[in-house]
Amino acid sequence: MRFIISVVLLMLIACFRRAKLPRTRDEWELLATTGILQFAINYGLVFWGEKYISSGLAALLQATIPLFGLLIAHKYLPSEPLTFIRLGGIVIGLVGVGVIFSDQLGIGDAWSTWGSVAILIGALAAAYSNVLVKVRGAKFDISVLVAGQMLCGLLPLIIFSFIKEGNPLDLHWTPVAIVSVFYLALVGSVAAFMLYYWLVRNMTVTNTQLISLVTPAVAVLLGVIFLDERFTWRIALGGVGIFVGIVIIIFRRHKPPRDLQEPLSG
Repeated sequence: MRFIISVVLLMLIACFRRAKLPRTRDEWELLATTGILQFAINYGLVFWGEKYISSGLAALLQATIPLFGLLIAHKYLPSEPLTFIRLGGIVIGLVGVGVIFSDQLGIGDAWSTWGSVAILIGALAAAYSNVLVKVRGAKFDISVLVAGQMLCGLLPLIIFSFIKEGNPLDLHWTPVAIVSVFYLALVGSVAAFMLYYWLVRNMTVTNTQLISLVTPAVAVLLGVIFLDERFTWRIALGGVGIFVGIVIIIFRRHKPPRDLQEPLSG
């Protein structure tokens, strides 16, 4: 439902910007591939997996996106080689996320194992999508890029949801639920992904994907501020680990990356 609303809003934005729509087969193949990876597989598997594991373990597994991204970017982007500094920074950040949720990392029955595997597959799919967008997505207007991805990723989700859950219009939609879905559509989808892909074009994809390390820490801090949850040593120590890992990656000495706006062969 959030992606249906998001696609409509993004199309309106694209029309307002008079953006060029995709026409060639290659353009639609890129949108379809990255859209299914990012929205159908990643989001679908994350929400399915969270039914069987704790939110803390889910956050840690999703935080592997920059690790997968680093490995994939090494193959596709010569300006983003796999280095010990980058790898070490990501590992330190992951340890920080693990410390924050160290009391929630247990795996119980077989379903929780499958849920964990599903979220890892989703993280791999998201990382691969992000790298493909960095390599081949520069020719798209950002609103068209996000709208096309969400439209292609939305179709498998619609089919699965009707088979598994029935008509969403038959659900009991409370005012809070409606506001929440519109918030996720406007802020969590339209604004977030347009800003995210702007960053992908202007930063290394490895650095951009570090948001997956920051998100769990921010969520925990928001819980402390707005929900009166306790600020524990796990939050403090894990937050320091995340901060240190990100600083190591971002402020390392490196040569300016080459302009990689054109697709790479192979």
